This record gives sequence, structure tokens and C-alpha cells, in this order.
Amino acid sequence: MANADRGDDRPRPRRRDGLWAIGVTALVVGVGVRLLMSGASAWPSALVGAVPAAAWIVWWVRRRRVRDAGAVGAEPEDVPGMERQILKGGPAPRDPERRRAMATLVDSRQERLRRNRWWAFPMLALIFFGTSALWFASGSVGAGSAMLGLAVVFMGWLTWYNLRFDRRLSQMRGRLRS
Repeated sequence: MANADRGDDRPRPRRRDGLWAIGVTALVVGVGVRLLMSGASAWPSALVGAVPAAAWIVWWVRRRRVRDAGAVGAEPEDVPGMERQILKGGPAPRDPERRRAMATLVDSRQERLRRNRWWAFPMLALIFFGTSALWFASGSVGAGSAMLGLAVVFMGWLTWYNLRFDRRLSQMRGRLRS
């Protein structure tokens, strides 16, 4: 998994970056959610239902890493470390090839982050607040209030995270240019 001749400015791969860790986490969460919804006696169906979902998540993460790595000219196992370096506000790499790969990743992430923002946020707001309005209209004040609270919290968190990630990408772009 890790390249033996890694430079000092390459972040070390973490255990949680491994596809097996992502798959196990998805499986545990999937089984847990299904058991909470169906009861503890439904564990065989929860396991059977969660395995394909976990496999799909692993396939999707692997596909995304390979595509990102191919686009920036890096190895697929280096992409999570590069993303972590951007998010944590780490220093720009000293190696010119790594700087170029990091700059390409930053540009790709920022373009992807901004591309669908104009329609995705209003659509999510419509779904969450519309569901709350439907609950209220049907006479279920408790469910409507819970959905309204969930909508406010989720949309607030999503906006904060989106702006934070965009700011971190811009900061890394500035560090790469200097």
C-alpha cells in the first residue's frame, strides 16, 4: 500500500484510508442502522442487505481515488493523504512534481465543489423543508418539528462545511503559488 521510497513531504497513509477499513465501517453502520429500524431479531436480513451497500461504497471510493489520481498524476493511495493535507492546512509540498499534483487536485476539488452549488443547496432545502411542511400539513406537529429541526441543523452544517472546505482549498492554492 505505501510506497517504500516516500519523500518527507508525503503524508503517511492512515489505517482508516484503506479500502478494507471503509468497507468494514460501511458494513457496521449499515447493519447497525438496519437493526435499529427492524429490531435485533432481523440480523440476517440486515447483514444480507448491508453487504451489497458496503461493497458498492468500497467500489465507489476506489473508482473516485483512481480517477482523481489519474487526473492529477499521483498514486491512488496518495489521494487521501493529499486531501487531508489540504483540509488540515498543512504546508505545500516542496517537491515540484508533488506541488503540481496538489495544485491540480485543488483545482479539481474547487471546481467540483462550486459546480453544482447553485442548484444542490436549494434542492436539498426544498426536500428537507418541504418534508417538514408536509408533516405539518398532515397534522403531525411532532414529526414536522423534528424534521424542521433536522433541516435547520443539516443545512447549517452543510453550508458551514462547504464554505470551510472552499476556504481551505483557496488557502492551499495560495501556499502553492508562493
